[in-house]
Amino acid sequence: MLNTCLALMGNLPWLAWVMPIAMLTLLGLGIAALAKYLFTSPRTSRDLPEVRS
Repeated sequence: MLNTCLALMGNLPWLAWVMPIAMLTLLGLGIAALAKYLFTSPRTSRDLPEVRS
């Protein structure tokens, strides 16, 4: 399967090599953003500077 994919990509221009890398990069950034959202503590209204006065 990998050999078939690489043979097909070898006949295509450089965009065929950039698109999988770009999609994997976007997927990785999405997973990182989701992990950051899930594992960081939310800010409360007490954390805001205008409330601390």
